[in-house]
Amino acid sequence: MFWPAALIILGFVLYAVIGQETAADHVQTVQDEIVGNLSWFYMALVSLFVIFVLWVGIGRFGDIRLGKDNEKPEFSTLSWLAMLFAAGMGIGLVFWGVAEPLNFFDAPMPGTGESDPEKAQFAMVRTFLHWGIHPWAIYVVVGLAVAYSVHRKGRPVSIRWALEPLFGDRVKGVWGDVVDVIAIVGTLFGVATSLGFGVMQVASGMHFLDWVDDPSSKTLLVILIACITAIATLSVVSGIGKGIKWLSNINMGLAAAIMIFVIIAGPTLFIANGMTESTGAYLQEVARMSFDTGATHGDEGTSWVNGWTVFYWGWWISWAPFVGIFIARISRGRTVREFVCGVMLVPTLLTFVWFAVFGGTALQQQMNGEHDYTKDGVSTNNALFEMLDTLPGGTFVAGVAILLIVLFFVTSSDSGSYVVDMLASGGDPNPPIWSRVFWALAEGAVAIALLLASGSGDTASLDTLKTAAIVIAFPFSIVMIGLCIATLKSFREERKAYLEAKQRKEQERLVDETVAVIEEGFDNGTIPSGGGNTDDDGGSDLLTKPKP
Repeated sequence: MFWPAALIILGFVLYAVIGQETAADHVQTVQDEIVGNLSWFYMALVSLFVIFVLWVGIGRFGDIRLGKDNEKPEFSTLSWLAMLFAAGMGIGLVFWGVAEPLNFFDAPMPGTGESDPEKAQFAMVRTFLHWGIHPWAIYVVVGLAVAYSVHRKGRPVSIRWALEPLFGDRVKGVWGDVVDVIAIVGTLFGVATSLGFGVMQVASGMHFLDWVDDPSSKTLLVILIACITAIATLSVVSGIGKGIKWLSNINMGLAAAIMIFVIIAGPTLFIANGMTESTGAYLQEVARMSFDTGATHGDEGTSWVNGWTVFYWGWWISWAPFVGIFIARISRGRTVREFVCGVMLVPTLLTFVWFAVFGGTALQQQMNGEHDYTKDGVSTNNALFEMLDTLPGGTFVAGVAILLIVLFFVTSSDSGSYVVDMLASGGDPNPPIWSRVFWALAEGAVAIALLLASGSGDTASLDTLKTAAIVIAFPFSIVMIGLCIATLKSFREERKAYLEAKQRKEQERLVDETVAVIEEGFDNGTIPSGGGNTDDDGGSDLLTKPKP
């Protein structure tokens, strides 16, 4: 898979760099067609993914172990949760923790009430929808199928082998190659664009703290990408058990420290009340929102849903090969129930707390007139730093937040490189070091090339790559439907084999007990060892009860 994927990536990058405007128009047209005409498909499909994984995890298949029957988990629960959280969406929470609720407050969906409390409630609940159980359900669909294939069946780390129950030996051919190449290309595109856009937030934060004069300087952005890529390369070379695990644990510690600071220095009581209220509202509204295409509010409603919710679903699906395979790789020894609950529920709860703390603090300040974030439009890059700056000691914490952003990007980059390398190496769970280095450097090189190709203050090439990642999500969503069917088929066969084995064991136990009773009867004389007498009625007295 190495050369086909590498050539496709190189060709598309040249296309995006050389013909910036043309490439952007072409890719955007394809995305508009997908998002505009298939929004109903995305909304229904992702909601069905949620139903599917909850049913599989809670139901009778939950006891199936992703490994040998008595195998223990490879990583501790804390390290496991830290790694999957950091790879899955840690950086997104830092980037959008303040900005997304403020954007929804400033420009809510048509049909939302006009009062500030109504807009604030909508902002938090809709944010919970975009970052709650739905994206993690998408990751579980891929991760569970791959984890069962790899850890239970002993197959290579590859999406094609997760489809084996559905297609049999055909996964070894061209269609299997196509699936893995799509996964490689989508993963690298997603990580490279996140790296490119992420350093812009880092640069904005450095400018906000007066560390640099020009946050849009291409030299500064290239240096930042180079530094992040260098750290990520060292991490991915060290392997999952060292660099990736250590950085993920550090990330979780730093994130927790900043969050606790905001809870103490910010509106503590409002945060606690808002968390409780928003969670309750989310639980009441989640079913309706899951299928809400905005159609009842006309073109404005569908446009809003397409621009936010449907776009998010596509973005999460485009990241599903990367995150799904990575969490599958680190989940050896977990049961299906542990996998589903750990991947879906724990990160979702942490996400809700995060948005309640950061987004809730900003919304409270906005409604009370303490700080106007929407005066000149919400600044997505600076929103976090603006909020921290309003708190005592916030300037220092803003500096720590920049470090946190950098480390989260490192963990996303090294995890992405590791996944791409496993796929490109034919499913080797421990790919060679040289290829790990190649893919880690390739992500940074792609981000740098597209940034340099864009004009001053422009991100046209990066936008094209990001849009291309969303476009790739559509064919991969079809693959995900196949993964659901393949997983269900595998689990049913496993359950059937388990029940048959249990029945055989029960039969063997009954036979053993019967033999033991007969042998005991012979030993104590209850059952005569001779031929026995015949009663008048023709019956045998071999099995007569003993006399008192």
